[in-house]
Amino acid sequence: MAKQLGYLALLPFIVGALLVWFVRADARAHVAAALSAYAAVVIAFLGGVHWGFGFVHAAPAPRLFVWGVVPALVAFVAVLMPPYAGLVIHGAMLVGCYLVDRNIYPLHGAGRWLVLRFRLSLGASLSCFIGAAGS
Repeated sequence: MAKQLGYLALLPFIVGALLVWFVRADARAHVAAALSAYAAVVIAFLGGVHWGFGFVHAAPAPRLFVWGVVPALVAFVAVLMPPYAGLVIHGAMLVGCYLVDRNIYPLHGAGRWLVLRFRLSLGASLSCFIGAAGS
């Protein structure tokens, strides 16, 4: 079920990236802003996973909690930027989160998730970059 839900969660990224290119010029900014907002929500979720990892340990590493808020803060700043810039930040943050997570997840028993996570991160980040180019 996780696989199906993960791919379903890619739909707003893909649809948003395509719509940026195909809607009327007066609607483009709204579509790009929606794509940016959705990306920020997903990025914040990716950071929050680290808090979950931290809370299962009796003496959690503070870095899990620190990193857990970094994606949300970066995504918030990106939402405030014009979409052509903010979506690039979102795309880069999605890649960055994956690079961090591929080292952290196996340490917490979540290594099997990384194959699907790579595919989802690739689709989401490419959608952000494509959306940025069209905005």
